[in-house]
Amino acid sequence: MRTEAQVAGPAGQVISARQPPARPRRSARPVLRVRRAFSQGALQLALITAVVVVAFPVVYGAIVSTQAFQDLFSIPPRLTPGEATLQNYAAAWRKANMGPLLVNSTIISVATALGKIVLSLLAAFAFAYFRDFRGKTLFFVTILITHMLPLPVRIVPTYQLMQTLGWVDSYYALTIPFFASATGTLLFRQFFLTVPPSLSEAARIDGAGPLRFLVQILLPLSLNNIAALFMVEFVYMWNQYLWPLIVTTSQEMRVVQIGIKVLVAADAQAEWNVIMAGVMIAMIPPLLVVLALQRTFVRSLSLGTEK
Repeated sequence: MRTEAQVAGPAGQVISARQPPARPRRSARPVLRVRRAFSQGALQLALITAVVVVAFPVVYGAIVSTQAFQDLFSIPPRLTPGEATLQNYAAAWRKANMGPLLVNSTIISVATALGKIVLSLLAAFAFAYFRDFRGKTLFFVTILITHMLPLPVRIVPTYQLMQTLGWVDSYYALTIPFFASATGTLLFRQFFLTVPPSLSEAARIDGAGPLRFLVQILLPLSLNNIAALFMVEFVYMWNQYLWPLIVTTSQEMRVVQIGIKVLVAADAQAEWNVIMAGVMIAMIPPLLVVLALQRTFVRSLSLGTEK
């Protein structure tokens, strides 16, 4: 059905013109809904696959730690918990002498994480608020370069230094070489640069010195970053194996990662159920730290994204 429309002609007269009938528009909402549902389903499937791939070795290790030794050779592999849980965990604790190892790893991880946080805070505060000292850029670039030198690269000169200082087989050698942190310095420096300059000027007018401004104002604002860095550094130090193996010579200074290696090499035939039990025991402290600080860690990431 055609409709008439009136338009003005060149001489001002009114001209009637027929217009083609308007076609009914198709609603785009069902198509958009299907696309959105498909994309969300694909995303969820990808996330579930990633979680399964990452979590399966841990879950399977936990299952193996509960099974008897003869169950490890069953075909197909048994994927249900066994009945030898207490025996396996008791054997792992006894063979590796887990108690002192866990204490040493906890002391080393906590001390190193706190040392990194303190030094990183001080260095970042200097780079962010003392803007006129000579060589500031050179020092900052030098600190960043150290991030490109992992421990295996500098392990020989570091060991020679520990030997010269007489720190071999001590907590000093296990903690102090890890105190410097380019990541922590960069993290806190970037955060301090986002603090309004008017805040430091107001503190200066009120008579607050630099150290008081750092302790009473910047530290409370940096709690999320401090907690996130503590969690990362604690887990990093907990998983250290090579440096403690080289720098310690007595059983009293060994850490839990070396204890797991002892379980592997204790017998001619590895008892993987006992080894997995030791691994599960070693996972408990860092797991507790992650669970306790995960909300703070996520909050620090979200604050960094918002900035």
